[in-house]
Amino acid sequence: MLETQSISSIKKELSHLSAPQLSGIILRLSKFKKINKELTHYLLFEAHDEDSYVEKVKNIIDTRFKDTPKNSSYLATKQIRKTLRLTNQYAGYSDLVQTEIELLIYFCQQTKPFVSLYKNQTVLSNLYLRQFQKIDKLISKLHEDLQYDYRRIMKYEL
Repeated sequence: MLETQSISSIKKELSHLSAPQLSGIILRLSKFKKINKELTHYLLFEAHDEDSYVEKVKNIIDTRFKDTPKNSSYLATKQIRKTLRLTNQYAGYSDLVQTEIELLIYFCQQTKPFVSLYKNQTVLSNLYLRQFQKIDKLISKLHEDLQYDYRRIMKYEL
């Protein structure tokens, strides 16, 4: 079995490579997993304009919620969980805490009507509550002014 190297040793080794060699490694990594390709896409094309990226992800979330069935709590919960996984994946590409907070707040805003619709569905209620707690935890990492703004959003919109 191959021994996996530490990040620091990989970083050191990468510093010795030329630009074409680095390009080849990145392209090869992008071929193996879809998530690697998506991360590479984000870093190359989206990272410079975070606001645009957030709007694109919000549009994806909207589309997924429009496709969520309203006549079955089981199927709705299943679809919402998939949407949450996707939201967390897209939020993870960015290093900015604000991006993750904005996407999770938007997810919770879209989830709230379903929580109201299926009041007896504890799975959905717990999912909503956990995201609310996660957002609160992330907000505490921000500057005081931003904390105030996001806490107001959470108080009045969620």
